Amino acid sequence: MIEYPDADRLMAGELGAWLEGQAQVRADAVALSWDRLWKAGMVLLPLAAFFFILVPIEFTPKLWLTGFALTGAWAWSQIPKQKAKKQVKTGINEAIAGALGLTYCHDCEATDAFEIAREYRLLPKHQKRDFEDLWQGETAGHDFTLHEAHLQERRGSGKNRRWVTVFRGAIVSVAFERPFHGTTLLAKDGQFKKLFGGAKDSVKLDGQVLQLADMVSPDFEDRFDVYTTDQTEARWLINPEYIERLLNLERLFQGKGSAVVFTGGNMVLALEGGNLFESGSLNPQADRAMVAQTIRQFAGIADLALTMNRIRPAERYG
Repeated sequence: MIEYPDADRLMAGELGAWLEGQAQVRADAVALSWDRLWKAGMVLLPLAAFFFILVPIEFTPKLWLTGFALTGAWAWSQIPKQKAKKQVKTGINEAIAGALGLTYCHDCEATDAFEIAREYRLLPKHQKRDFEDLWQGETAGHDFTLHEAHLQERRGSGKNRRWVTVFRGAIVSVAFERPFHGTTLLAKDGQFKKLFGGAKDSVKLDGQVLQLADMVSPDFEDRFDVYTTDQTEARWLINPEYIERLLNLERLFQGKGSAVVFTGGNMVLALEGGNLFESGSLNPQADRAMVAQTIRQFAGIADLALTMNRIRPAERYG
């Protein structure tokens, strides 16, 4: 059984004392941001007026250049607040991770789990990737890795060319007690389509040919297609308890979808659910709620991952 940390207990200990010390840091950051914004306005607004009246170029370029300058000034003014929020977030998440026997790092690179997710098409095509919030270590006797990924694709052309988010969510990997005989993939419904409609009978991924499997749950079949190299093992893995938890997890995070692969000795999950674990706040009064929210988010994902090892996590999340 996993015992998740209690938010009140964490706030009553070292974390609460540290956060109290961060109250003035956050107040100073807010004040510095306002000061920067005031100074930027004092400089840029007169320059913008001079630029629009006296510089002999067309109106549209003037508008774009002024917009860029004002956007840059706003971003510069917000840096102190962003740094303070990141510092608070890191402190909170490190305390939660420590209570779970894990390590936490705010900034990270692509993990092996991400590469597996990419190879098995759990993730959409993209040209730009960013990672953060890496949790890793051993949970209930199983190697565990979780981090967030933000994937973007460049779309449009000319003036309409822009970066579009195609995935934002969690990449999770948990080691099983024993390796799998085959590889089983839960793909989003319709991801691998025949030319004239319907799911493909087989797909080739990472050098393996996976065959389409029939599953028994109507709710499940409306959401996923299952491909596997071992039909018997796939039916054991994709059991009703797992299906229920996966669908509940999507609802919990208002996710747009998820995909899973069981390969080697690991389950890798890609859960699209927005920006998670954002426990940093400039309002000290919100600290306890942010701690509890992060615990609930982490517990929901960890419960699902560990269900497959027949682990029964605690029901109370803080």
